[in-house]
Amino acid sequence: MTHTSIDGLRACWDSLDDLLASLNDDEWSVQSLCPDWNVAGVVIHLIAVEEMLLGRNPNEFAERLPFEEVGASSSAMAGLSPTELLERFRSVTAKRWDELSDFPPSAFDTAVMTPVGPGTYGRFMDIRVFDFWVHEQDIRTPLQRPGHEGGIAAERSIDEIRMSMPYIAGKKVGVPDGSSLRVVLTGPVESTITTRVTGRAALTDDNDPVDATLTTDSTTFALLACGRVDPRSRIESGAIVWSGDASLGERAAQNLRFTM
Repeated sequence: MTHTSIDGLRACWDSLDDLLASLNDDEWSVQSLCPDWNVAGVVIHLIAVEEMLLGRNPNEFAERLPFEEVGASSSAMAGLSPTELLERFRSVTAKRWDELSDFPPSAFDTAVMTPVGPGTYGRFMDIRVFDFWVHEQDIRTPLQRPGHEGGIAAERSIDEIRMSMPYIAGKKVGVPDGSSLRVVLTGPVESTITTRVTGRAALTDDNDPVDATLTTDSTTFALLACGRVDPRSRIESGAIVWSGDASLGERAAQNLRFTM
């Protein structure tokens, strides 16, 4: 393979295929964690973005992403049955797999516009892994069908959030200058994420004492960071706990959201 994101996308596509194939028609109508979409709506969105990407060389995204095509494609799919949506999902992901597998390594270094600003095509595909994995959890959580919480796609998604922790700690939580926050993820993706604020917030790999430590599982962390669930419900259930500075810990637990 030419880029690690390909393996992450393959993992997401295979897992989603298995999940969607197991659903009955009523389950496709269940409200997802995204307020505007039921399960079918999430799948339509994922298909539409991949159809926008399909058949285009990376350099075609150098200036902009034609997201208007996503809206048009989504509207066109609104009347499709679950069976038809699953077939379309399988068709576009199979074609995208062939396409990505044939790209030379240099294609992933192409400068493009991404959903988070200028980057490379490889970075864009990493973001696609994050999007697919989070949206899969958007479906699994309300259906009470837990799964795909570990592995390469989950690890890539947690790393996406890790990169945003300075922003989360500095702007959303408001960690004071001279203070620090550590997040300990107990699994399935095990990780320790430490952010220190010295003038500005920054990630560090040190093991020095911190002012507050949050401890939670990686899926809860992702759902909170993506604004998918009410922090209070996860605090009350004990899914996220903290130690050290109680005020800072509680504030952090309630303000991890950086995207939706």
